[in-house]
Amino acid sequence: MRNLHLAKIGGIDLYLHWSWFLVALIEIQARSGAYTSVVWNVAEYLALFAIVTVHEFGHAFACRSVGGRADRIMLWPLGGIAFVDPPPRPGPVLWSIAAGPLVNVVLLWPLFQLSAWVAALPGVDINLALLAHSVAWINLALLVFNVIPVYPLDGGQILQSLLWFLIGRARSLMAAAAIGIVGAGAFALYAFSVGNWLLVAIAAFVLMECWNGWQRARGLWKLAKLPQRTGFACPDCRATPPAGELWNCRQCGQPCDVFATTGACPHCGAPLGRVVCPACGHAHPLGHWVPEAVVLK
Repeated sequence: MRNLHLAKIGGIDLYLHWSWFLVALIEIQARSGAYTSVVWNVAEYLALFAIVTVHEFGHAFACRSVGGRADRIMLWPLGGIAFVDPPPRPGPVLWSIAAGPLVNVVLLWPLFQLSAWVAALPGVDINLALLAHSVAWINLALLVFNVIPVYPLDGGQILQSLLWFLIGRARSLMAAAAIGIVGAGAFALYAFSVGNWLLVAIAAFVLMECWNGWQRARGLWKLAKLPQRTGFACPDCRATPPAGELWNCRQCGQPCDVFATTGACPHCGAPLGRVVCPACGHAHPLGHWVPEAVVLK
């Protein structure tokens, strides 16, 4: 099934995953007794995802402000995903991730003030007062949940970015992923104990992402152990490329060392084109690889 394209805001495409409607129906029904009409339940659920959307745009615009790429946001049953690609350095990554929770911080005061103002209105509909109260607490709950230092939640990625300054990319990602696995495991046990299958699904997703992060960290760690080819560095992350036949020729498929062959395959002579950095995954022409380097660690 195709995802629904909702809008394009500031050059960023906003999509809604098709499964969102199914989970929305389940969640709205689960809260059906909170209001006198299901219309208010729908309004509450839409307000939740309005806050999620603003949060994700915080990530996207922050990423762009540091020279990164961000052109798509996906809303799905477990929240939102901003597809951001900041410059692979700890500072830009930290700002791109921290900007999301900062949006929720900015919303705290006006939402709680609005809740108090609505509650004080004479003859106010109890449903409206409850909705305003719930939205304010939803924003606070999203903030607290997102800053939990469990990878890949924002808090876990913020922790990884801070550690990156101190111990390098590979080790910081490994540490954040390990903490995340422990935290997600404990969360999964709690979800099972209370029989909340939505929380179980969230825990499973977090565990899967932690495992993927651990695998990426191991890959970066192995690259760091290889001999480094000095004289070249990725234009984005400034990492030196490892020496060895780590790139495959698109023409004949044979492995080769791009930097030892001046960009041509030693087997068939075909030009190798853009060179993918093993550290950050970005591709650049060989001539763009600059001499200033930061050795992987």
